[in-house]
Amino acid sequence: MHFQKNNSLKFKRLIILTFLITLMLAWPLAFAEENNLLTVGNNLSSANELDLNSEAALLVEVNTGKVLFEKNADKVMYPASTTKILTAIVVLENCDLSEMATVSESALSNIPSGYVTCNLQVGEEMSVNDLLHALLIPSANDAAFVLAEHVGGSVQGFSDMMNKKAKEIGCTNTHFVNPNGIHNDDHYSTAYDLYLMGKYAMRNETFKSIVSKTEYTLPATNKYPSEDRVLHTSNALIDPKNKNYYYEPTIGIKTGYTSKAGNCLVAESSKNNIELIAVILNGGTTSNGLNARFVDTKTLFEYGYENYSYDNIIEKNTPVTTIEIENGTKETRNLNLVAEETQTAFHSKSIDLSTISPEITLEENIFAPITAGTVLGTAKYNVDGLEYETKLLAESDVEQKLDISIILLIVGFTLLMLSMIISRKGRKKKRKTRR
Repeated sequence: MHFQKNNSLKFKRLIILTFLITLMLAWPLAFAEENNLLTVGNNLSSANELDLNSEAALLVEVNTGKVLFEKNADKVMYPASTTKILTAIVVLENCDLSEMATVSESALSNIPSGYVTCNLQVGEEMSVNDLLHALLIPSANDAAFVLAEHVGGSVQGFSDMMNKKAKEIGCTNTHFVNPNGIHNDDHYSTAYDLYLMGKYAMRNETFKSIVSKTEYTLPATNKYPSEDRVLHTSNALIDPKNKNYYYEPTIGIKTGYTSKAGNCLVAESSKNNIELIAVILNGGTTSNGLNARFVDTKTLFEYGYENYSYDNIIEKNTPVTTIEIENGTKETRNLNLVAEETQTAFHSKSIDLSTISPEITLEENIFAPITAGTVLGTAKYNVDGLEYETKLLAESDVEQKLDISIILLIVGFTLLMLSMIISRKGRKKKRKTRR
């Protein structure tokens, strides 16, 4: 009994000791993991740790369409005056810049008090070009209604045109009931849909030119004889005079604000051969009183340029693989396949392109003779979720080796013909001898 008690006591002590040792070992690891998480949290190289103030945000690389960051990108929200991107698209695609539009009383009566205007007058005649500058630079709401009536016949007719165009562009969660974004519960979009609108609009050189301007003066008209209506951009990112928000790579696009939509912005920037579009919805104000739509957009742009780049994954005429041509001569049968063109990949800088191997697909029935430059297959590279493909060309000529069986056949046939000729001559000689 005494022996059993001692064993039991020793066993309990062993369990306690094991538990203490395990705890001692685990504690430093847990502490190390905690420190590691803190380090990552302070490192803006990870999009998950971007400190944004806005309810919805999106960052996309324009040429590839690769999403670099998103936060509530598909959440249906109020777009405010970013609506005017689509307004401009519909106008540009349905009338000439030189057309003259007349300001109606209904166009001016639709604007609530306190909304931005460019002081248009009833009966005033102004070109579509000037109205587009007023629409996009200071975000004039009177210009929006004048353009809507001129192009669509009415606000409702123009809104129908807008919704149709939005679907053509690929927007799936957008519905507009007016041309300027004045609040309406049935007037909504998403950050991703607004990105699609911005990307589409910036392909139009007229639109791109207008949204990059910081200032524009409206000409004198039949109802307004002075040239004192100077328009100033609402997009502080492109204004060098604005020390708080100016961001040199920015080239547009459109701001927006209502009390229910909050501060909104669709912006594009270009740097290091990379074009980015950022969308901010319901930006609010930062803790130090700055406008979050500009602060968050700069944060997104800087994240994109710091962490992504375009680099060549394969150079033109560089060997990608070597294949053996079975019926090629000994000297030429080992054939290098080279890239037809240089392939440039957009990728996170954390990815080492030299470690990426292509997926190679060869043509069927590759036999000599082969001429240099002949397409013999393709090489497909998967880089950071994007695919790049180049044709593979023969680097050099491949000569066909002589087949021994064919040689033997020729020799055999030749010997057979000779024997037949000799046999015929022998028979002729015997006949002559008999005579």
